[in-house]
Amino acid sequence: MEMSFRWYGKSDPVTLSQIRQIPDVEGIVTAVYDYEAGEVWSKEVIDNLKNTIEKEGFTWNVVESVPVHEDIKLGKDSRDKWIENYKQTMKHLSANGIKTICYNFMPVFDWTRTELNASLPDGSNSLAYDENTLETIDPLSGELTLPGWDLSYQTEDLKKLMEDFRQLTEEQLMENLIYFLKEIMPTAEEEDIKLAIHPDDPPWSIFGLPRVVTGKQAVQRILTEVDSPSNGITFCSGSYGADEKNDLETIIQTAAGRIHFVHLRNIKYGKGRSFQETAHSKNHGSLNMIQLVRKLHEAGFSGPVRPDHGRMIWGEKGRPGYGLYDRALGAQYLNGIIHTLEGSR
Repeated sequence: MEMSFRWYGKSDPVTLSQIRQIPDVEGIVTAVYDYEAGEVWSKEVIDNLKNTIEKEGFTWNVVESVPVHEDIKLGKDSRDKWIENYKQTMKHLSANGIKTICYNFMPVFDWTRTELNASLPDGSNSLAYDENTLETIDPLSGELTLPGWDLSYQTEDLKKLMEDFRQLTEEQLMENLIYFLKEIMPTAEEEDIKLAIHPDDPPWSIFGLPRVVTGKQAVQRILTEVDSPSNGITFCSGSYGADEKNDLETIIQTAAGRIHFVHLRNIKYGKGRSFQETAHSKNHGSLNMIQLVRKLHEAGFSGPVRPDHGRMIWGEKGRPGYGLYDRALGAQYLNGIIHTLEGSR
């Protein structure tokens, strides 16, 4: 497995030179943040970002993410135009040797938490989700913003967009996802690109909006209906694992050979649909990280993996979930497991 690290570009408080000091991190996971969803990324901008990463001794091994335009998710008549733009961006990335694209199909909002600095017993803090708190949040108020959210919408535009999605059934949203995949897959195959869909986070409806990439059944359908080696998943332990009903090892087995990217983080379950992110160690959360990495190893996964959201520790301030210190600890913890498994072959 190829240990990687998420970096949000030059505006990120965490620098590439700092990441370089984490042992055995090989790849950088990032994206171009200068474009709105649906716009074609230029070769020049991609090339400049790639050169910045390579000057620090890394490879840009995963794009996370190339956003999918909301018209595609809604199945509007304009979707084919945006799909053509997506194909063009894929070609520009491929021309620069970047062959893995992580993306999601979540309507309007990306990953969602209700608290950004929830306390943990050790004095650190982390991201948390509480279902009762979510019910009190008005997404139109702007009171909650998270990395990855598209904040370019005006309030009235956002209101209209949410109304459109609330009229869409989960089956319709899934059909729109399958349509998108069938349209872009020939280009992905020609360009030798691996598309890795990220699960919904959390894997259930929020704010009355449908979500469909939620567990084994969805994974099975996506991989079966668009049966291409280029069509795969991002296995995210914290996203799929947020639903206690999901059997993570079964999801790994279901997607074996089609897992193109892995996010690993641990969470601790609360009451109902509530959870808090913890240290990566299996001793601190509800997920057995050692067993999950072992299952990935047994499934033959050897691609890019990154420590996902981390706690804020040692007084660090920064982008919620994306500080340096705890993710660095997570990388080392995970590499210890990986090196042990790979060394035992």
